[in-house]
Amino acid sequence: MFRVANCRSDMTVRELKEELDLMVGIPLNLQRLQYLDEGVLMDNSTLKFHDVAPGGVISLCIWHYDGWTELVLAAVEGDPSKLSCLGISEESFYRTANSQNFQGERWKQWTSQRACVALYITSHRGHVDTVRYLLEHGADCLGRTPLGRTPLHVVAAMGRLDCIGPLLEYGASIHDRDARGETPIAIARRLKRRQSERTMFLLYWLAKSGAKDPNDLLLKEVLQKGSSSGKSKKSSPSGKSKKTPRRLMHQDNRGENGNDNSLAATVWSERQPTVGGRELHAPFPGELRDTLGGPGCRLAGLSKEGRLCKGLRSGLPPGWPRRR
Repeated sequence: MFRVANCRSDMTVRELKEELDLMVGIPLNLQRLQYLDEGVLMDNSTLKFHDVAPGGVISLCIWHYDGWTELVLAAVEGDPSKLSCLGISEESFYRTANSQNFQGERWKQWTSQRACVALYITSHRGHVDTVRYLLEHGADCLGRTPLGRTPLHVVAAMGRLDCIGPLLEYGASIHDRDARGETPIAIARRLKRRQSERTMFLLYWLAKSGAKDPNDLLLKEVLQKGSSSGKSKKSSPSGKSKKTPRRLMHQDNRGENGNDNSLAATVWSERQPTVGGRELHAPFPGELRDTLGGPGCRLAGLSKEGRLCKGLRSGLPPGWPRRR
């Protein structure tokens, strides 16, 4: 059972479905709402019109057509063996009365849509293994619901940290906006999913730097680069090594809204830190600037003063998503 906050008597059923799309993880066009009896609540009617009492329970059902009920139930369970038999790939033998004559491009679109819906629901429920299975079998992580939401939007809303990495690995973007103009980062911030916000930023940043697996030794490589460069410093006449500040990144980028997207960080090192042979230069979205100014900097291996974190010396910093 899911609790919907901020309901109003003048809220329309359509508005309620939009909230449920994100909260329940079922696309709006598949929802069929009922209250007290089996009568379907029409989209343009209000909760007051149906005499919905405060604290009332509204039932959410799936429309019985084209095999969507079976697909949604299998996705909620997170069972790859069931999903593989329900038309999520072009090689599937599954047919419905509607799709039995589909061929070519039309068949491809039909199976692609079902795979996207399955990925959306499994991502919402946090079934990591099933999410990987769907992505490996061609599910599009950039597929959108009628409200323009991607699987990364529901992952951010529900705080499913384990599902963020696979989606970003297969090309999901933290910049995609839904029909309300919200990005996954904005949704995580609105719902106070701070850990989701930081994890999405950090994994996206590593992907931009050329890293493929956040759980490998890339951070140790950064530390080793900084340590080796520190040992090779030439001593000054007084016998103390001279610290030379280098800018990790300092760009003046303007976002669509005209906000300053620049970020400045200082690392005390002779050489520029690299990951996978690439220097750590990457523009950051303006909306992540607050995250970087706080604990997000420490997750990236930098303290607020710009020095390498001590946490890196013993492995991964606190808060880093670990392999399960």
